[in-house]
Amino acid sequence: MNHTSLSERLLIKIEQAGNKLPHPTLLFIYLCGFIIALSAITAAMDIHAIHPVSGDTITVSSLLSRDGLHLILTKSVSNFTQFAPVGSVLVAIMGIGVAERSGLIAAVLTATVLKAPRQLLSFFIVFSGVLSSLAMDTGYVVLIPLAALVFQAAGRHPIAGIAAAFAGVSGGFSANLLIGPVDAILGGISAEAASLVKPGYEVSAAANYYFIIVSTLLISVVGTWITEKIVIPRLGETTANITEAVRTTLNPAEKKALQSVGLFSVVCIALLLATLIPEQGLLRADNGSILNSPFIKGIVVLIAIYAAIAGLLYGKVSGNFTRQDDFIDGMETSISMMASYIVLMFFAAQFVSYFNWSQLGAISAINGAQFLQSMNLSAPTLMVSFVIMSALINCLIGSSSAKWALFAPIFVPMFLLLGISPEATQVAYRIGDSSTNIITPLMPYFGVVVAFVQRYDKEAGIGTIIATMLPYSIAFLVSWSALLVLWILLDWPLGPGREYFYNCLLNNQQKITMSVEYCTRFCPG
Repeated sequence: MNHTSLSERLLIKIEQAGNKLPHPTLLFIYLCGFIIALSAITAAMDIHAIHPVSGDTITVSSLLSRDGLHLILTKSVSNFTQFAPVGSVLVAIMGIGVAERSGLIAAVLTATVLKAPRQLLSFFIVFSGVLSSLAMDTGYVVLIPLAALVFQAAGRHPIAGIAAAFAGVSGGFSANLLIGPVDAILGGISAEAASLVKPGYEVSAAANYYFIIVSTLLISVVGTWITEKIVIPRLGETTANITEAVRTTLNPAEKKALQSVGLFSVVCIALLLATLIPEQGLLRADNGSILNSPFIKGIVVLIAIYAAIAGLLYGKVSGNFTRQDDFIDGMETSISMMASYIVLMFFAAQFVSYFNWSQLGAISAINGAQFLQSMNLSAPTLMVSFVIMSALINCLIGSSSAKWALFAPIFVPMFLLLGISPEATQVAYRIGDSSTNIITPLMPYFGVVVAFVQRYDKEAGIGTIIATMLPYSIAFLVSWSALLVLWILLDWPLGPGREYFYNCLLNNQQKITMSVEYCTRFCPG
């Protein structure tokens, strides 16, 4: 008798359908050709959109035109070399490769992870993933592969560790316990949009702080439940072909080496604090900020340097590094394992650039937003619809700030006229934007996750990742939206400096005046 549940059969079908897609690299090659052809067709059809700020008409740029062909020929190399996931991943992997080759990572796992209760591993990984957004790319290039090693060391399926980390890093991107760069970026865009109808309105980086703190706990708990109840049972605890012997003890030389690394780590932390705590610290920005400082922007490089030196120290003290070349071998070996990833990223970079050049992404976002606006829904329904729309549009455009720069000038003023604060509109956008990050192959780091998964399952493809991550995406979208509804009903402040969820500062005359100004700028005719 077949006891497979309906949901499991659905996930199997999704995985099978997804894995029938071509090799990820081939898929991006085909998508590049598709975008080139589509840009020519839609340009001939005069598909366009009106920019919500400038009022300019945005038209499709054909990539089969003279200018388009020039871009393709002259920008292919820079598209690849300037593609964000390429450099940061390779730099981090070199440093981590030294630490892995020296045995440091295995020793840390042996000394710590294996002694921790297994039931806490999933929560720890998801929670760490959510917090990693402060360090920009670090979660993708450091935590995700490390989570696989942690799960494998604990006798669990390493792909379940990758899934838990990916869910926290990407699905929980808009949650955190601390204010990060994304808060400052989105707040600035929201303030500009609000000023279109209410000049001088300010949205601080802490505008959603209370909500994202609670969201951190929510995403961690929900992500843990999905990992334990759906992902791990579906994948199984482990399989023979990926299980490696995991040591449970360390010899005296390894213990001494681990202690040396511990002392080195304390010194590194002290040096970092010394460069960050003073208002004009060495690693702070010129204006004294930490959010946009060289520390935040260079966190991947700092991690790579730390991992490389710590690995070298451990290897020398433990005796695992006996030759001068061992240090270099660790970096070369780690990079050699990324060959398929590098090829994939070349074509992924071209696709993202073609999509941007053609203006297809911007036009899709603007027209979709205007359609939702034209439905004339009530404010609560509109908010939920906006969450869903943000989630769907996120499958087409990866950059959170780029989408918000397009959405904010339309929805922030519109919701403000309905009595909904820009802070509330912003948080609704963040919910939708984060929830579907983990199921769209167009997300820049999706290829990174595919490459990591294929280390443990050579047959895994895009369908495997989507099917594995879909339960997280649905659970995050539903639970996070429910939290937003609860926040609305209880009228809790989203962050300091905003007394009410609904902006009750506008009287009727102000609304009429703002409506006239808004329509003068954006309404046709």
